Amino acid sequence: MIITTGEQIPGKEIEKILGVVRGGTVRARNIGRDIFAGLKNIVGGEISEYTKLQAESREEAIYRMEEDAKKLGADAIIGMKLNTSMITQGASEILAYGTAVKFK
Repeated sequence: MIITTGEQIPGKEIEKILGVVRGGTVRARNIGRDIFAGLKNIVGGEISEYTKLQAESREEAIYRMEEDAKKLGADAIIGMKLNTSMITQGASEILAYGTAVKFK
C-alpha cells in the first residue's frame, strides 16, 4: 500500500475517497529505561531508549492505520500525519491518520 503525506500520487488517478483511517498506540516508559535516561540527563546526549520507544510506537501506529485502510479496500493513504500527545506522566499516545483512497 502506498502511504504518503502528499495529497496526490504521481501517475495515479484517485477514483474514490473511502474515508479517514487511523491507527494509534499508547506506550509507557519502563523503570529500566528511566534509570538509564536519568543517567543521560546528568551527562547529556540523546536518550536512545526513548528514541527507540517513540520509533517503535510510530511504526505500530502506521501499521494499524494501514490495516484500517485495508479493511476499506484502499489502494493508498494520502495526507498521512502523525500526532503525539501525553496521556499521563510517563505515557504517550501516537496517532497516525490519513485519507484512504481507491485508484481508477
